[in-house]
Amino acid sequence: MLEIAIMIEGQNGLTWPRWQKIVRLVEEAGFVGLFRSDHFTNSNPPDLESLELWTSLTWLAGNTQRIEFGPLVTPFSFRHPAFTARMASAVDDLSGGRLTLGLGAGWQDREHHLFGFDLLEPKSRFDRFEEGMEVLTRLLQSAEPVTFEGQYFQVRGATLLPRAQRHGGPRILIGGNGGRRSMSNIVRYAAEWNCVMLTPSKFTRLNKRLTQMLQEAGKDPGSVRRSMMTNCVFGKDDSALNEKLTTRGQTLEQLRQRGIVAGSAGAVVEQLQELEQAGLQRIMLQWLDLDDLDGLKALAKAVL
Repeated sequence: MLEIAIMIEGQNGLTWPRWQKIVRLVEEAGFVGLFRSDHFTNSNPPDLESLELWTSLTWLAGNTQRIEFGPLVTPFSFRHPAFTARMASAVDDLSGGRLTLGLGAGWQDREHHLFGFDLLEPKSRFDRFEEGMEVLTRLLQSAEPVTFEGQYFQVRGATLLPRAQRHGGPRILIGGNGGRRSMSNIVRYAAEWNCVMLTPSKFTRLNKRLTQMLQEAGKDPGSVRRSMMTNCVFGKDDSALNEKLTTRGQTLEQLRQRGIVAGSAGAVVEQLQELEQAGLQRIMLQWLDLDDLDGLKALAKAVL
């Protein structure tokens, strides 16, 4: 059965009151999880409030009982892998093992420029990501002190204590829409592949590719969960839905062709069923209006 989670963009005006309301609603409504981005700000002005990722996840871990959660995704471009491993292990323990650790290379130029982080060119960026994955996974999974001498990261006899309560630490999620290098990293490191805004036919094609690569690597294809993050355009009634469509300036068909889940309750359920039949196991529905809690409640009633 397709698991349904919510995803929000933390740089779009997230404050403590908004975060706490959304967390409680997602927990009470029955969604499987709540995920959020890790950004300082948006790629274009104006700058909005942006609650720091790990601080917000720590609050969630201590104030919920059921939902899974995590970053989609936290980048090594401004998060050192040793700090990320240390924070993730602690937050996962605090929650009783409910964190999914989404990891990425970084992509947004503006925030890196504003806050003084070097994004790097794409090849170097992915070289750094792979070094970061090596450092992070060794720190979380190795019982012995870790030494690694890379171009971007170095650790020398490092050990994380206390050891994570969950063997090997939190499950690791890596995103990507089919690049060979991204898929190779998913096969090597991840317990979950998270794609972004794909139609069922495109997802089917990439899912088959991942299955083949896992088999070639001697791994069980069922060892990697298949999930997708996609925008959700849904209103509590026709008026609310039409308002959102007007704001976007696109038709329902145009949105769906981009892999966005959009429409009335029946249409959304139909799209989710198509993705489930294609092999998707979990979907993170991106909810952009952080104050539209009535709409989120209506979405829960429609799809859960």
